[in-house]
Amino acid sequence: MFVRMLYQSFCRQRRRKLLAGIAITLGVSVATAMIAVATDIGDKINRELRTYGANLVVTPDEDALDVEIGGVNLKPASDSAYLEESDLLKIKGMFWRHNIVGFAPMLNVPATVQAGSATHKIELLGTYFAKPLAFGDQTFTTGVRTTHPWWKVSGAWPNDDSSDILLGERLARQLARGVGDEIQMGGRNFRVVGVLSSDGAEDQKIVAPLALAQQLLGKPGAVKRVLVSAMTKPEDALARRDPKTMSPEMYDRWYCSPYANSIAHDLQQTIPHSRAEQIRQVAQNEGTVLERIKGLMLLVTLAALLASALAVSAAMATAIFERRTEVGLMKALGAGNATVATLFFAEAALLALLGGVAGYGFGNLMALQIGRWVFNSRIAIQPVLFPVVIGLAVFVTFAGSAVSIRKAMKFEPVMVLRGDA
Repeated sequence: MFVRMLYQSFCRQRRRKLLAGIAITLGVSVATAMIAVATDIGDKINRELRTYGANLVVTPDEDALDVEIGGVNLKPASDSAYLEESDLLKIKGMFWRHNIVGFAPMLNVPATVQAGSATHKIELLGTYFAKPLAFGDQTFTTGVRTTHPWWKVSGAWPNDDSSDILLGERLARQLARGVGDEIQMGGRNFRVVGVLSSDGAEDQKIVAPLALAQQLLGKPGAVKRVLVSAMTKPEDALARRDPKTMSPEMYDRWYCSPYANSIAHDLQQTIPHSRAEQIRQVAQNEGTVLERIKGLMLLVTLAALLASALAVSAAMATAIFERRTEVGLMKALGAGNATVATLFFAEAALLALLGGVAGYGFGNLMALQIGRWVFNSRIAIQPVLFPVVIGLAVFVTFAGSAVSIRKAMKFEPVMVLRGDA
């Protein structure tokens, strides 16, 4: 009898049930899409944010020393401290190697440029452009074309094994040189293959392969600093703790979390005689962007579920009002409030299951489209999301139906059957 009453309810009030089901489906679809994207968004947003450049810098540890005795600063001259280029390959053997998107060594060298009859004191920056490297069985390519994607070159990029150079666009105008011209440094001629636009200090420099800068400096294998682009997670209270004050268990948790500080710590342990630090402004801005995007998704999810609950509430209120005579007759035949409530909650649960399953399917499609349109990649849908979505659908439906069902329990059979209610 109970099942028959449920069946007849859906047959007689198809329009009301359909409206309630659509409201549940839409709310659950949005919630499913937002949750699916939010749980898979971290790495994708971090990869997008990597287009803003490096977020870690590695320098010789001597540069960080600050020794003062008797008011006399005995800090070593920073110009004499260098990292070894050969040690940079060890980055691909460190614990967090898979989070390293790329790195670019830097070496600044003072240079004298002869342009016509004029002599100019210019700074030359040596770096990797897109240098192929090997570590064990691994082969990879790294350089400023990975870590500095905003650098724009008119002409061609130099080969890392060549003696070709780039001129910053402001320097090119100053020297009246362009693509295909040559400049003279140290009695040698160098071909300009491109003009660099970086909107930074590099626009006033010569940018050359690292090996050429080391040759001009007379220090083979020398590197002054390394800019590293790494995928990290936003800082929290644990990320800001000093690892020296942590217990072994807390230290393991900190070390195994991809915070900017923990990856910097790993870099510092990997590269001898180095000091690694996060470029704090970049790392903090990335964390803020990620948290705000997730917060926005949470707000959209809550708004969709609230709208769904209100729509269900309106549909159920109308449906129950139309069935007040049925409720009065049930009570007149001996049904108690618990029986009436069970009937309507069973209808709501069935609606929630149907709307939840449909919403889960549509939400998955929506999440896949968001991944394709926004991140140009596939969003991974976690199987554990299905019971969560069904639970949300049931909660929203019950929350929207509770007030109307409570009113139905208060119907007086005599008043209803007489048509006074």
